[in-house]
Amino acid sequence: MDYVPALPGQNRPLEGATLDLPTSHRVPVSWLRAHASAPIKWRTVNDILPAGSASEADYEALKAELIQTKHVLQVLKKQKPTGLWGDNILGLAPNKTLGYKDVGTVSQYRHLLELGLPRDDRAFRLTERMFYRLLSRDESPDLLAEYKSSAKGNAELAIWARTLFREGATVALAHAGLIEDPRVRGSAHRIASQVSQFLRSELSARPLIRRGSRTVLHPEAYPPTAMFVATIAYMPTLQRERAGFVERLCSFLAEPLPKKKYVIQLGRKVVPPIHQLLGNPIEVDRSGNAKDMPLALHWIELLVRLGMLQTNEAAVRALQRLLADVDSQGVWAPRNLRALPKSPSRVADFAFPLEAEAKTLERRQADVTFRLAFIAKLAGWTLEYT
Repeated sequence: MDYVPALPGQNRPLEGATLDLPTSHRVPVSWLRAHASAPIKWRTVNDILPAGSASEADYEALKAELIQTKHVLQVLKKQKPTGLWGDNILGLAPNKTLGYKDVGTVSQYRHLLELGLPRDDRAFRLTERMFYRLLSRDESPDLLAEYKSSAKGNAELAIWARTLFREGATVALAHAGLIEDPRVRGSAHRIASQVSQFLRSELSARPLIRRGSRTVLHPEAYPPTAMFVATIAYMPTLQRERAGFVERLCSFLAEPLPKKKYVIQLGRKVVPPIHQLLGNPIEVDRSGNAKDMPLALHWIELLVRLGMLQTNEAAVRALQRLLADVDSQGVWAPRNLRALPKSPSRVADFAFPLEAEAKTLERRQADVTFRLAFIAKLAGWTLEYT
């Protein structure tokens, strides 16, 4: 998988005295090789170990095992010749009300990236054709996917859907490492300009209004989405070009979420704010346990890539709690782990879990064990391999 490499100085080692976090981490390579699924074993060797740590034969064997993994094959089997999954682009899970028959294309594409499927696989090429059509502002009705029917006679909904689809295409392509493609860069900058205008406006302080009995997002508000934050996180060059904007963005995303529930009104249609963010998506209890652990892990990774983890107290506390449950080997070992953590929001399901089965304790531990090691690698901590 083509992950964006950390540039010198981009992901500075975390200041333990300031954040009360370690600056070193033990990576249980042997344990992961013995107990984890093929995707996690491959990602450990390919993305965490120093280059050349494994023999060429070992790399090839791990890659071959990954490609033939049942879970990978099942995801590939669901892809259609159009490049779509589930006849939709943004669906996080099957939802008849919203028109999602299955997990959508952006999430499935990113899931294959997280599983470590080689970038030369045909599945990526099929979907990328459609993603580039979205970025080209192709107005074909077919590209409205899950909103094709509901957007008829509702120009406001059609424009909103196409805009959000372009964000989905941009994050997927950036996640794949295509960060210097001018189409991806151009789209990312356009989105950043719209979000920046929102953050600088009075709407950022009061983005919600009342319409009848509903609380709705102001029609002129363009808040960041989780997809856009990930796009910026995968594009270090853009971070440097818009450093002030990144600071404002992370400051906005460290604020508490509004207490009022709201919807997005588009003509006569009302849609839930699944991707939009009006504050910090991470919630933790007094002990630092994240209410949505998959999302917390994903968000911590994004903040580390942005060099902004220290701006988000909830994310730091969640990471502290997770690290407190790591044993002397480097294995995440909380008490009474009877099942894999699940995500209420489903926003980060593309990244967690990478384990298709969790029948054994070790399989339930492997995902978080790997993810903490990967975060430590991105953060620039000193790694000890065991």
